[in-house]
Amino acid sequence: MTATTVPMSIRLEPSARQKLKEIAARQKRTAHALATEAITTLIEQKEREYAFNQSCIDSYNQYKETGLHVTHEEIVPWLESLFTDDELPPPACHA
Repeated sequence: MTATTVPMSIRLEPSARQKLKEIAARQKRTAHALATEAITTLIEQKEREYAFNQSCIDSYNQYKETGLHVTHEEIVPWLESLFTDDELPPPACHA
C-alpha cells in the first residue's frame, strides 16, 4: 500500500531555510525530508497535548458530577512506588 502525499508550500525566513539546508546536508538528507519529519512530529505532539488536555477536562467534569477524588497525600506514595519492586496498588477514589 503506497501512501499518497499532497504538495504544500511554506514560507521561511532566509536564515531558517539556510540552516535547514545545512542540517540536511550534514545528515545526508533533503531539506524536504527534514521539514516533513518536523511537521509530522509537531502534529503528533499537538495531538497528544490535545488528548491530555481533553482527558483533564473530562476528569474534572467527572469529579464535578460524582465528587469522587484522591488527595495529593494519597496519590504521592503510589506514584513514588511505580516501577519499583514494592509497587503499591493505586488508591481508591472517594467522595
